[in-house]
Amino acid sequence: MKRSVLALCFFLAALMVQANGIREDIDFTGEKARTSYAFGITVGGDLRDAGLEMDYTAFMEGLRSAMERGQTVMDRDEALEIVQNAFEKALQKQSAELRAKEDAFLAEIASLHDINKTDSGLLYMVLEEGSGPTPTINDTVRVHYEGTLSNGTVFDSSYDRDEPEEIPLNMVIPGWAEGIMLMNVGSKYRLYIPSSMAYGERGAGQIIPPFSTLIFTVDLLDITKGDIPYAGNDEDENDEEGVFED
Repeated sequence: MKRSVLALCFFLAALMVQANGIREDIDFTGEKARTSYAFGITVGGDLRDAGLEMDYTAFMEGLRSAMERGQTVMDRDEALEIVQNAFEKALQKQSAELRAKEDAFLAEIASLHDINKTDSGLLYMVLEEGSGPTPTINDTVRVHYEGTLSNGTVFDSSYDRDEPEEIPLNMVIPGWAEGIMLMNVGSKYRLYIPSSMAYGERGAGQIIPPFSTLIFTVDLLDITKGDIPYAGNDEDENDEEGVFED
């Protein structure tokens, strides 16, 4: 929390400079000015993305009082509590907006005539229907796949690597496992996995944002029970499980 407050101070100080463009009366060639400005622009993006709104006049008065060890209208503990609450409220607002955006996207997809929906909320499209066996949760499947976000960004693709992957269904996100268990060997489906069946409000690192519907195009090539493939595919094995690992 202490570092968050310090970052906020530097950022808003920089905003005072940038409010109406770069002020010509400030010399940014000095080491102190350049260092202060660098702190501001470094943390600025994160705080802006958090959706925080500030009264710059009140902020600058608080900053001046704290740095000059002057009298303040609240003690440090109260200030820290207010800052924490502000971050939490901004996060809640941002989460609500992302959830609404995902709901709208899923509703649009669900309205398409060739889309199927399971009781869990998984949406899928049959691109090719195979005639082989259907896997169970304890099986390992050999697949070719491409995973994208709703904006079309590709985050993983065995097609690009030109090498199928073998993936245990009991080690992946629920939506992916459910979708594959709908397929017969030889099938090709497109799965629309809601975030509630994937990574939810937390996302997955820098790759998958919070409340992201994951779209997978999957060719089910084979099923393996234990180490014995039984659907007639002799491709080399690959133990990597991709970003959809649970």
